Amino acid sequence: MKTEPTMLRGIAWNHTRGFVSAVAATQRFEEIHPGVSVSWEKRSLQAFADASMETLAREFDLIIMDHPHTALAATEGLLLPYEDWVPAEFLADQAANSVGRSHQSYRFGGRQWTLASDAATPIATWREDLMERHGLVLPSDWKEVLDLAARGFVTVSAFPIDMLMHSYMFCAALGEEPFVGENGVASDEVLASALAELRKLTALCDPACLKRNPIRTAEWMTSTDDPRAAYCPFAYGYSNYSRRGYAPRVLKAGGLVSLDGKRLRSTLGGAGIAVSSRTRHPRVCMDIAMFMASPEVQKGVYFQAGGQPGHRAAWTDAGVNASCGGFFSGTLSTLDEALLRPQFPGYMAFQDAATPVAHDCSAGKTSAADAAREINRLYRHHLNQAGTP
Repeated sequence: MKTEPTMLRGIAWNHTRGFVSAVAATQRFEEIHPGVSVSWEKRSLQAFADASMETLAREFDLIIMDHPHTALAATEGLLLPYEDWVPAEFLADQAANSVGRSHQSYRFGGRQWTLASDAATPIATWREDLMERHGLVLPSDWKEVLDLAARGFVTVSAFPIDMLMHSYMFCAALGEEPFVGENGVASDEVLASALAELRKLTALCDPACLKRNPIRTAEWMTSTDDPRAAYCPFAYGYSNYSRRGYAPRVLKAGGLVSLDGKRLRSTLGGAGIAVSSRTRHPRVCMDIAMFMASPEVQKGVYFQAGGQPGHRAAWTDAGVNASCGGFFSGTLSTLDEALLRPQFPGYMAFQDAATPVAHDCSAGKTSAADAAREINRLYRHHLNQAGTP
């Protein structure tokens, strides 16, 4: 009797790092398990951050997702918890080999809802050829970044969502860990100071940076010899642009500068693979997710296809680092120090509402004080709507 093949649908995001890596890993799984077929679709980077998890869980078996969605997805029963399907030893290995708090970022209510198959945070990138051509020295502190920007050698990823993420970073640098209390991201005064520091930078950069997300920033930096492409102090990292042959020029990647003697700590991003609670094939989906997140695949076919692994074994692998100019070894400490966004069901609603407020401030349309008060008001509102985490 002929067995019908197991047909699955997956959704990833529209970049080599997010889409091709998932396709390659599952293609290899299919070759080992001929009765399984996974058809992948992709959504934009913005949709990756904003898309309705309820819709995705209804339409797809496998979901590459952003960790701030975890609390809401778990609360609404949209995903399957990994503890019910995979060995405890596998999850223990994932936790022990997390890049920064990537694994933790997908935990809610004491359960693991997603495997951290991808890890990222804002890092510094630069063009070694342009730095050398113009006789530039890499900045080590925030004042030196602003001085370099005033001379016309800096760009930054200042897309709306990025500016909100960067504001968390500066709150920490200015002495207040974000989201510690229930009154806001930080005190109105510290959040206003954080937004003001960001405005100092964007005022010195080409206004075009306000419309560039991290991908567009990296694409621009690697396709031009404009002096402003020499250095970017922080943007979510993409190892693809540090690999020869991927873009016209190569970006070198490294850690963040210091402010008042303390190294900046950026806001953790990354992606993970989740299994919809509505799938008809949970066992096969779990096996695929384990395969994709395993260290062998992460530092093998997943990385080779353009992925940015979430398993520490890949970040410390000599061969992986040799393929991308030391991207992973050069930024690992930045990932380990990265800030984690709060985990409560209303966080995404807050983020969506606060993003344009932070961006308007960075563009000089509103004052830092007004923006800080509004962002904190929004945080209190959405935290109270959802209940305390």
